[in-house]
Amino acid sequence: MRRGEIARGCNESRNLMPTIRDWRRERDMWVRVLESQTSEGLDTWNHRIREVSLTNERQLRTWLSDQGVTGYAQSLLVMERFGYPDFLLATADELIQKQYADRAHLRPIYDAIIIAAEHYGELVIQARKTYVSLVTPRRTFARVQPRKTHVDLGLRLENCEVGGRLETSRLHHTMRVQIALTKPAEVDAEVQRWIERAYLENS
Repeated sequence: MRRGEIARGCNESRNLMPTIRDWRRERDMWVRVLESQTSEGLDTWNHRIREVSLTNERQLRTWLSDQGVTGYAQSLLVMERFGYPDFLLATADELIQKQYADRAHLRPIYDAIIIAAEHYGELVIQARKTYVSLVTPRRTFARVQPRKTHVDLGLRLENCEVGGRLETSRLHHTMRVQIALTKPAEVDAEVQRWIERAYLENS
């Protein structure tokens, strides 16, 4: 029995459902980064920021940099002060629905990709503003991003030559190749094999 068949058998026997995550989980991580970086919590920093009376994001970022607060922790505090963008407050379902709101005919392609990916083992669906990452228990193995006329499926594959349906990926530097899909039927046995290979390589 091949590795993919073993993975499918394990998944079916445990009746695994994918875990769906949105940006709110990232906020929890940013809070932990802030605490690790400064040894102080979010409430303490919000209180300090209210006391210094900074009126715009640039002033706040400069002040936070002077305090040694950088990166995700700094962005968190800026959003706490001046507001979170809508996509950070949305649920995963809301983010995905919005991605396909003006291209509903492409949504079945996304659904077909998810159905295929579910067969190979534990799956996390990480919804972002304009795309969805598919994640094994170890790391991201694929990215699904709708375009105007098709859906790009990026795959994290090593030692994989571009050719045939595999194109050079423009989605992310970790996604070496991508496949353009125009209808659900194109998520066929060949594409499913590429998804399986990407899942197993990154598990």
